[in-house]
Amino acid sequence: MSKEKSIIDICNKDIQEFENVIKKPKKSKSNTYYCGVDLGTACVVITVLDENKRTVAGAYKYADVVKDGMIVDYIGAVDIVRELKEELDNKLETELIYAAAAIPPGTDGLDAGTIKNVVQGAGFEITAIVNEPTAANEVLKIENGAIVDIGGGTTGISIFKDGKVEKVIDEATGGTHFSLVVAGAYKLSYEEAEIYKRNKNNHDELIVTLKPVVEKISKIIVDSIEGYGVNEIYLVGGSSCLKGIEKIIQKKTGIPTYKPINPIFVTPIGIARNCTEQIIS
Repeated sequence: MSKEKSIIDICNKDIQEFENVIKKPKKSKSNTYYCGVDLGTACVVITVLDENKRTVAGAYKYADVVKDGMIVDYIGAVDIVRELKEELDNKLETELIYAAAAIPPGTDGLDAGTIKNVVQGAGFEITAIVNEPTAANEVLKIENGAIVDIGGGTTGISIFKDGKVEKVIDEATGGTHFSLVVAGAYKLSYEEAEIYKRNKNNHDELIVTLKPVVEKISKIIVDSIEGYGVNEIYLVGGSSCLKGIEKIIQKKTGIPTYKPINPIFVTPIGIARNCTEQIIS
């Protein structure tokens, strides 16, 4: 088994386990729980781990409280996180206390405080704020290569060397641009285009329509990794769910490109693994 296949197989196992506990939480006798809150552009996700860092529950909700990695609806974000927290509290018959959160690469000084306030406002004690690439690599565990996070408003590219982030780039092309193209091509409203795009039954036709945008993302990747000796690319983020996107990126970059079964859940799982019981001020 190749190293790359092993990485994806382990990642897929983690994702499958998370998808299972979303449907059927595990009510373990845990002394404490560790949560990860992912405030994505298209989706808010909470992951719950037990004291042994095993995945026991999760919940998510599509939302539009974040644009281009920045919170634009503070009250709406708090309400959604609180709603998901209460849902999980009830399912696990406990009160979840500790949570970690994440920020897009390059936004440390811009939104970390707001994200912290959202998580605390929803009833959590926040123990860590990590950058999204570091969170994703808690699951992928790549030593050398690039993680490409294709989110709603931006594409974040993180180059790893010896397991550490060497360079991060965040460019303004992502799922929002997919939706705008879909809206124009099919004469839909933006909201209708978002729903149409999420339906996997439409992906075979959409990959043709969206090929120019994917090729633009591929060009961003090529320009960003030039000179860094990247020989493998891993896709995460909600917009990476588009069927066949990895094939176009691999063809345009000339670099083997891998995608987990549900790339939208990679970062949320990794965020939860960064959670501790040490509350940050």
